[in-house]
Amino acid sequence: MPSLIDIRRRIRSVKNTQQLTKALKMVSAAKLRRAQERVLAARPYARSLEEMLANVAGAAAGDERVQNNPLLARREEKTIQLVVLTSDRGQAGAFNANLLRMALGFTESHKGKTLQVEAVGRKGRDFFRRRNVALSGEHLGVSNKPDYSHAKAVADKLIERYTSGEVDSVYLVVNEFKSVITTNLKLRKVLPIELPEGGAGQTLDYIFEEPPEAILGKLLPKYVEVAIWQAILESTAAEHAARMTAMDAATTNAGQVIDKLE
Repeated sequence: MPSLIDIRRRIRSVKNTQQLTKALKMVSAAKLRRAQERVLAARPYARSLEEMLANVAGAAAGDERVQNNPLLARREEKTIQLVVLTSDRGQAGAFNANLLRMALGFTESHKGKTLQVEAVGRKGRDFFRRRNVALSGEHLGVSNKPDYSHAKAVADKLIERYTSGEVDSVYLVVNEFKSVITTNLKLRKVLPIELPEGGAGQTLDYIFEEPPEAILGKLLPKYVEVAIWQAILESTAAEHAARMTAMDAATTNAGQVIDKLE
């Protein structure tokens, strides 16, 4: 039977924890507002780029040089690159666990192939290191202050590895932000690029200053960059939402423990 002093000490300890979780919740809420604004602002740009890519691809469809673009080349998947976006810190509920479970399932379903992981986030890097999965690179601190330069660095590396033949395909696994309480795990094939058919949305009649195939050659690398940038923004917003929800639940649980002890 615990003494009165022990109970008071426990109450103090739980109250200190409650203050910490409450503060973390408020910080995550403030960060979530900014991250959500960036995600919502980036989505129309990504859609517009996809529509433009579809329209330009349609205009250049009759040119054989389009299919010679290295980012469209299709090869047998012997070596696969998997890009995994996790957080650098914990205290975010099942945010990382669910994502890493999907990524691990992907690796197990491709056991007959060579698979390398590009880890964006400390949690993913540590997870795959413990399981002796080959890491092609790591990018830490991205979710703290997301910047387009981060996406460009990752995209340039992926494009270089794909065009040089080091990897035969590139996949991306990310938590897509839906709402404060809902995220969507998404596995997306980034390379080779699959050109949209027929134009996504309204087909526009462009006046080309350069041949369509030349413009397409410039759009394809930008398309990969934007795909990585969109994934980083989605993951950051989803992380803050998950941490805010987890800290809110922890604060509520601490209050219940305090009431019981009192």
